[in-house]
Amino acid sequence: MKADPRDQQRLLDLQAIDTRAAQLDRARSKLPVLARLEELARTRMLANDDVVSAQTEHGDLEREVTKAEADVQLVRDRAARDQAHLDSGRGTAKELTALQHEMASLARRQSELEEIELDVMERAEAAEMELARARTQLAQVDAQISEARAERDEQQADLGAQLAEALAPRDALVAELPEDLVALYEKLRASHGGLGAAMLHARRCLGCQLELNAADMTRIRDAAADEVLRCEECSRILVRTAESGL
Repeated sequence: MKADPRDQQRLLDLQAIDTRAAQLDRARSKLPVLARLEELARTRMLANDDVVSAQTEHGDLEREVTKAEADVQLVRDRAARDQAHLDSGRGTAKELTALQHEMASLARRQSELEEIELDVMERAEAAEMELARARTQLAQVDAQISEARAERDEQQADLGAQLAEALAPRDALVAELPEDLVALYEKLRASHGGLGAAMLHARRCLGCQLELNAADMTRIRDAAADEVLRCEECSRILVRTAESGL
């Protein structure tokens, strides 16, 4: 392939644009805040699990409290009816004596149920405090996520602006270069890690960083100025400049 030496050298300008753009694009995808957001997402999942667990525990205990209160009230109502019966004086002495025994039994049962009720209420109160703590923790994580997202958006927007600025001259530059030269460059760039053209600098290919041997240097010296050369090691377009050491 033939191309004006000046066009070949301008490939280095195009490569510099593409290299800078690739660096910015990579930086945008490798922002430290992105890793922090992933970690916060895992933290939030655990915090949310804690909230769900605490809600379940609190709900179960609330139902236990309701049942315990109902059990105590049931005994109280029964004791109140028995007391009313006793106070009325109706019934035989045997019946009244039986009611007195039942009331004593109900008093013991009420005491037992009130202890159960108190225990359940204390556990429910502790569960409510735990639920509040879990919700606070979740809210704190959500706040950290919101802050990190804002930081991510700001940084990505800044890098996006830099990327747009870096790419701004590319289309005009490509339009001024021979189509076949650009096509070869793009093909090599796609298959060689984003680097399609490299300078020959002081006998070294700056694409693969290998120093050319004497035979390769002789071949390059003997090549016509408009010959598009390729590095024998990495196959990239090898651009000759005043710094090539020829």
